[in-house]
Amino acid sequence: MAKKIKSKTKKKIVSDERIKIIIGVFTIFLAAFLTIAFISYFFTWKEDQSFQYSKVISGTEINVENWTGKAGAHFANLFITKWFGIASFTFPFLLLIIGLRFFKIRLYSVNKAFRLCIIGTIISSILLGFLFGSTKGFLGSGLGGSHGLIIAQWLNSLLGKVGTAFLLIITIIGFVIFSSKSTYEWTLEKLSTIFKQNSQTGPSITIPQEDNLHKNTIINEVKEDKNSTIQEEIIDDDLVFTSIRVEEKEDAKNTSELEIKIKKTDEIEIQQQEEKELNLDIAEKPKEEKLSTGGSLDLDNYDPTLELSLYKLPPVNLLEEHGKETNQEINKEELIANKNKIVETLANYKIQIDKIKATVGPTVTLYEIIPAPGVRISKIKNLEDDIALSLAALGIRIIAPIPGRGTIGIEVPNQKPEIVSMRSILESKIFSDSKYELAIGLGKTISNETFVIDLAKMPHLLVAGATGQGKSVGLNAIIASLLYKKHPAQLKFVMVDPKKVELTLYSKIERHFLAMLPDAEEAIITDTQKVVNTLNSLCIEMDHRYDLLKLAQVRNIKEYNTKFIARKLNPEKGHKYLPYIVVVIDEFADLIMTAGKEIEGPIARLAQLARAIGIHLIIATQRPSTNIITGTIKANFPARIAFRVSSMIDSRTILDSPGANQLIGRGDMLVSTGGDLTRLQCAFIDTPELDEITNFIGSQQGYPHPFELPEYIPEGTDEVSSVDLTKRDPMFEDAARLIVRNQQGSTSLIQRKLAIGYNRAGRIIDQLEAANIVGPFEGSKARQVLFPDEYSLEQYLNDFLN
Repeated sequence: MAKKIKSKTKKKIVSDERIKIIIGVFTIFLAAFLTIAFISYFFTWKEDQSFQYSKVISGTEINVENWTGKAGAHFANLFITKWFGIASFTFPFLLLIIGLRFFKIRLYSVNKAFRLCIIGTIISSILLGFLFGSTKGFLGSGLGGSHGLIIAQWLNSLLGKVGTAFLLIITIIGFVIFSSKSTYEWTLEKLSTIFKQNSQTGPSITIPQEDNLHKNTIINEVKEDKNSTIQEEIIDDDLVFTSIRVEEKEDAKNTSELEIKIKKTDEIEIQQQEEKELNLDIAEKPKEEKLSTGGSLDLDNYDPTLELSLYKLPPVNLLEEHGKETNQEINKEELIANKNKIVETLANYKIQIDKIKATVGPTVTLYEIIPAPGVRISKIKNLEDDIALSLAALGIRIIAPIPGRGTIGIEVPNQKPEIVSMRSILESKIFSDSKYELAIGLGKTISNETFVIDLAKMPHLLVAGATGQGKSVGLNAIIASLLYKKHPAQLKFVMVDPKKVELTLYSKIERHFLAMLPDAEEAIITDTQKVVNTLNSLCIEMDHRYDLLKLAQVRNIKEYNTKFIARKLNPEKGHKYLPYIVVVIDEFADLIMTAGKEIEGPIARLAQLARAIGIHLIIATQRPSTNIITGTIKANFPARIAFRVSSMIDSRTILDSPGANQLIGRGDMLVSTGGDLTRLQCAFIDTPELDEITNFIGSQQGYPHPFELPEYIPEGTDEVSSVDLTKRDPMFEDAARLIVRNQQGSTSLIQRKLAIGYNRAGRIIDQLEAANIVGPFEGSKARQVLFPDEYSLEQYLNDFLN
C-alpha cells in the first residue's frame, strides 16, 4: 500500500506543470551559464590556467578571472581544455532544446538532437585537433581540446596525415548525409545526373532491360533508405506514453476494481514524395519494343497516360501540418476526472460498473463501460442528459451497446481538440498503400486511425450538414484525395456549384481533370439549365458506356479497361479507354427548389445504373429535409456523411438514426456506409493549400481541351427551330408587348391576358422564342425576357417586320 502511495505521488510530481516550468527555467539558465563561461574562457584562460581546479571550488582565498566565477572556470576548463575544445558549445545548445521542451516549444527532436550533438562534438574535436594541433598552447590543449589532440595524434601515427585527412573527410560527409534528409536527396540527385551525363557521352548502345534493372535498383535503394528514416522519426517523436493504467480500489464493501486504460495510437508513418511518385505515377513507365523470335513486333500494353507522360502528382509538401502546432499531450487529469464523474453519476442511480476503458481521439474520447451483471442497457441510455450535466460538456453521445465489443460507449468531447491535417492523412501508410480504385481519405477515427474508403464501391455519397460545420472542407478533402492518387487520363470531374464561389479554384485544372459539354463556356457549372443538360448528357454517356461493355462482354469498367489496356479491344470498333467520372454537386437543395423533377430524374437514373460504368455522384446539401433528400435519392445513396445538424429529425433524414444532432461541429462527422456509424474528425485543408495544388497541376502540360461529354439537345428545341415566322399569329405583336411589359415569359400569362386557348398560347410562345424575344424553356421557371422595355422591342419589331 505504501509503495502505491509513493508511486502515485511521484506521478503527480512529474505531471505537475509547475515542476515542469521550474525544471525548464533551470535548464535554460544552465545553458546560458555554460555559454557565458565558455566565452569568458577565451579571454581569461591564461590567468585561470595557473590554478589547480580541484582546489578552486573549495578554496575561498583563490580568485578567478572568469565572468561566471569558480564554477564557470572549472566547467570551462573541463569541457574546453580537457575534453572537446570549442566543439563543447554544442552542449549548451542541447540544454536549450531540452529546456524549451518543458515549455512545449519544439525547436528540434530531443533524441535526434542528442545523437547529432554527441557525434558532431566528437568529430569536430578530432578535426580541430588534426588541423590546429600545432597551436597546443592556445586554450591549454588547442582548439580541439585534449580529446581531439590525443586522437588526432594517434590517427597520424597510425594512418599518416594523408590517411587521417581522407578518413575525416569521409566521416564528415557521412555525418552530414545522416543528419539531413535534404542533403541525402541532393547528393543522390547529383550522383544520378553525373552518371547519366557519363552514360550519354559514351557509345550509344541501348540495352532496355539492363536500364530498367538499374532503375529498379535505384528505386529499391531509395525505398530502403526512406524506410530507415521513417523508423528513426517514429522513435524520435516524443510520445509521452502510449498506454496508462490507473487502478483504484474501492472500499472494503466494494471489492470490484475500476480500471481506466488510455490509448493513443499516433500514426506517423511519413511517406516521402519521391516514394509516392514511384508507387503512384504511372506516367513514367518505360516503353520498349520487343522483337519476338519470329521477327514480328510484340506490342506492349496500352498506356492511357502516354499523352501526358510528363505529368507529376502534386507533392505532399504543398500541404501544411496544421495539427503539429496544436498537438496536445493526453491530459490524464481530465480523463480521470471524467471517469470519476461518470462513475459517480451512475452510482447515484444505483448502477454498478466493473470496468472503464478510455480511447482518446483527436476531438472526442470514448469511454467504454462494462456494467455489472443484471444492469439493463436502457437504464444507462436514459441517463444521457444527466451524464452531460455532470461533465458540463457539449455533444455527449451514448452508444448502447457498441457493436462487436459487448460494451457501452460514452463519447465525451476533449477540452483541447486537435486539428487533423490533410497532409497527415495523405502521408499515412493506409492511404499511400491502398489499392482502391478511387481512394478517399476522410479523416481520423476516435482511436486515431486513418479512415480511407473506396468511392468506386460505395458507389455514391450523400453529404449533409448545417452551415459552417465543415461540409465544404469535407468536399475539398474528398477532391484532394482523388487528385493525389489519379492521373488526368484516369479521372474526370463534373462540378456543379450553384453558389459560384465554392468550387471556382478548380477551374485552373479544367484541361486536366474537368469534363464539360461541348458548347459550355465554363467548366464549373453554375446555371440551373446547364446542370439539367449536363446530367442528361451524363445519362447519354452512361448508355454509350453500357453499349461498349456489352460489345466487350464485360460487367464493369475495371474489367473493360483491363481488357483495353491489354489490347484485346479494337479501337476501330468504337472502343476507347474509359476514365472514371465523379460528379460533385454542392447546394443540392437550391437545384431541387429551382428545377425539381428535371434534376431529380437524371440523378436517380445515374444513381441506379451508373455504378458499373464508373460514374459516381457526390451530393452535398445543408437542408436535409424530406422534400430535398427524397426516398428515391436515399435508396440509391447507401453511403452518407452527416456533419452536425440542428435537430434529431434532420439526423434521421440523413442517417436513418439519431446522432448527427449530438456532434460538436468543426469537422466532427458521422459516416454511414450502409451498416454501422463511424465517428470521424474530418481532415482539414485550407483554401491556400487548394490554391497551391491547383496551381501545381495547372502549370503542367494539359490536354488541348477539357474532356467533352456527349451533346444533349433538350426536348422542344427542334420544334422551335422549325417554326415558320412568316406565318406568325395575328396576336404575335400584342403577346410580345405583353411579355416585355410584365417581364415574364409565361404561356399562362398570354392565355389569361389575351383570352385564348392554351395550344394557341403555346404556339405564340414558340414563335416568340424563335424570334429571340424570350429565352428557351427552363422547366418550372418562367422564360427569360430578352428585352428590357417596350421601346427597344418596338425598334426590333420594326426592323424584324420590315
